[in-house]
Amino acid sequence: MHVLGISGSMRPEGNTALLVQKILEGIDHHGMEEITTEFISLAGKQILPCRGCEKCKKKKWCIFEEDDWGNIARRILECDVLVLGSPAYYFDVCGQLKNFIDRTYSLYHDRKLAGRGGVAVAVCADRGGERTLETLEGFLSTHEFNSMGYVLGKGYHAGDVLKDKVAMEKARETSERIVRLYKKKSH
Repeated sequence: MHVLGISGSMRPEGNTALLVQKILEGIDHHGMEEITTEFISLAGKQILPCRGCEKCKKKKWCIFEEDDWGNIARRILECDVLVLGSPAYYFDVCGQLKNFIDRTYSLYHDRKLAGRGGVAVAVCADRGGERTLETLEGFLSTHEFNSMGYVLGKGYHAGDVLKDKVAMEKARETSERIVRLYKKKSH
């Protein structure tokens, strides 16, 4: 089983990245060779917005290949569980991740992402985390991921989310849930 964590934040080592990585570390902590984890940060990546051209309906893939979207989308297609995180920007996901999500419309036509496990992760300084989770869960639901829950963290300065005891406990529980899923499927 392969678990892919993606941080949509433009801060490669910010709170969103830390919280997504905390979930992956919890899985790795079990030391099961059958479960692999991978982390991708969208920081520094070029993700162009969807142009609404509808050409993906025929091609079944976004026709624009001159940015980083395709390589990351391929990694999602190879995973069994996706842990997708975003900071809350004005009560919603950040623009970089929104561009990425919009481009997955090209994968929707044949339900290419359906059946995977999905975890929504959001981090906010004060407010907006719930709405960010709604957008992430909307993405996962639309693509027919099986919901494996969510984690909402609080933090503003780098590393603050690691002090959020509720988020850390929820991250641990999420890691355990993913490991239990593997054990259940392998028996």
